[in-house]
Amino acid sequence: MEMHKLSDWLPTTNKEVKIRGWEELDVILFSGDAYVDHPSFGPAVIGRILESYGLRVAIVAQPSVHDNLQDFTKMGTPKLFFAVTGGCMDPMVSNYTASKRRRDNDAYTPNGDKGFRPDYATSVYSKILKEKFPDTPVLIGGIEASLRRVTHYDYWSDKLLPTILETSKADMLVYGMGEQPLREIVELLQKGVPFSSLKNIKQTAVLIDQKQEKVPVVNEWEDVTINSHEACLKDKKTFASNFKVIEQESNKLRARRIFQKVGEQTLVINPPYPTMTEAEIDASFDLPFTRLPHPKYNKRGPIPAFEMIKFSINIHRGCFGGCSFCTISAHQGKFIASRSQESILKEVDKVASMPDFKGYLSDIGGPSANMYQMKGKVQSICDKCVAPSCISPVICSNLDTSHKPLTELYQAVDKHPKVKKSFVSSGIRHDMLVPEFNKNADPKELDAFTEEVMTNHVSGRLKVAPEHTSDPVLKLMRKPSFTYFHKFKERFDRINLKKKLNLQLIPYFISSHPASEVEDMANLAAETKNMGFQLEQVQGFTPTPMTVATVIYYSGYHPYTLKPTKTPKTKKEREDQHRFFFWYKKENKDWIRNTLNKVGRQDLLKVLLPDNNSWKQNKKATETKNTFDDAVPFNRRKKKAARAPLNKKKRR
Repeated sequence: MEMHKLSDWLPTTNKEVKIRGWEELDVILFSGDAYVDHPSFGPAVIGRILESYGLRVAIVAQPSVHDNLQDFTKMGTPKLFFAVTGGCMDPMVSNYTASKRRRDNDAYTPNGDKGFRPDYATSVYSKILKEKFPDTPVLIGGIEASLRRVTHYDYWSDKLLPTILETSKADMLVYGMGEQPLREIVELLQKGVPFSSLKNIKQTAVLIDQKQEKVPVVNEWEDVTINSHEACLKDKKTFASNFKVIEQESNKLRARRIFQKVGEQTLVINPPYPTMTEAEIDASFDLPFTRLPHPKYNKRGPIPAFEMIKFSINIHRGCFGGCSFCTISAHQGKFIASRSQESILKEVDKVASMPDFKGYLSDIGGPSANMYQMKGKVQSICDKCVAPSCISPVICSNLDTSHKPLTELYQAVDKHPKVKKSFVSSGIRHDMLVPEFNKNADPKELDAFTEEVMTNHVSGRLKVAPEHTSDPVLKLMRKPSFTYFHKFKERFDRINLKKKLNLQLIPYFISSHPASEVEDMANLAAETKNMGFQLEQVQGFTPTPMTVATVIYYSGYHPYTLKPTKTPKTKKEREDQHRFFFWYKKENKDWIRNTLNKVGRQDLLKVLLPDNNSWKQNKKATETKNTFDDAVPFNRRKKKAARAPLNKKKRR
């Protein structure tokens, strides 16, 4: 059993700083999350990266903003800068549901307690630090800062807000994954370059007052100017037109520098770094993490987000899906940075040696589980590409979608003597496993991967995300036709029967997405019911900054075509769309009947609310056996419910 000393964690108090024998600190990092020293927790990664550069780093986790603000001053003044992050999730997503109701818990706080992270945490922390230490630079980063780096729509205040550099008063913003820009920033500061001179670091953004200083010239960079913040405030279409430039430049390997006027100042967003190499991403994961929460939380209860990933392994970053509602590619990039098998197996060994490890790895995955080691076949083609997705509307012929390296990785992990079973809990792109969609792949290889996952890496359920059944909605989502979900289900059912696995297929769906109309949701409910199931794994669309769908939600225009696009916006519209998921609930039946009669869709009404239940008997057991969520066929569901204790709460 490995015993840790207090000094194995980055210091969180002056006492812990003294244990290390330090007289001063180089960087003090403020975070909206509790401090978990684990490679899946961004604040810990940043702290460890800075430490690896020889800096003395301390973390102030979840500082109180409700008292005399002593948490902001207790560690003193850092020699180089303050670093600030709202945490692993945007604080507004942490604090509120899609319907803007305050959440009852916070997964990144001990015991799931709420109230330890303020709304807009990055701006709140940064402004306090700038007031108390006006001469010390503040560097902001993390998902909140990254996605709010330019004029953006904020769903929770229902306003168009300027760059977070303006609202936070910070000196610099690092967007995306921070290892590469931080290395350059630290190297220059260690050479004696003043922080105020750092204006042309890749993957950073700064605000420049051009009356006082000039924007530096970088000969090898091209520049592009987007509409000013003030112009965006005046006209929604103008705001929408900015996004095409922002998204394309975020995803290019040789991007342009972006300028935007914000009042009297100019926002400068420097181009991103190239995708991390295997050696670079390995180095990040190989840092000396304890993989545990700081001991100060021992008496406060478990941290839910940590408990969920405690025995999981992250194998890559990035996602080339480019889904219209998703922020992953905006933050991590569309190109995949994969770890080496050696680095992953080294981490597996570390996890397997943890005292409470029982032999089960909860996840071997990434943003999309099956994109490991995938990249362009001819790099020069990728160099010129501006497409936001490599697999929509079709899979790029230059994309190598071989699943063989991933299949081999799973098998290597399972050979570890202490690993009884490794699961794949991250979402799998089912469309990439369908030869009719992934036409350049070897069908035998796709089947081999699917069979490997289903046979050895699923705990009763396999998650996939078709998201919708309507082709127009799916096209806007940058997702393939629902036809390919049917094709995947056929393969899933075939393997399920052949191997006698008795697995469930769990698809995720979204309601109230731009372009989705009431009839689309009724179709979704009818089509999935026709497959013999009722849905429970569903969610309402949440407009988060820096996605195509959010731009459409706010402006009413598609940023690529500037054509008007309808979106359910009112509370009633959103709730009505969601109700179709639950057609089987008694309280929704009259409403569904009235709604479908009004729009003349008696055909859908007959499917959702038939005069008799004969459709159940018409379904073959093999067709309906293993699918949606907890949604076993209705006859089995009823028996299960009859056996359940009366006081057991239903899962929502």
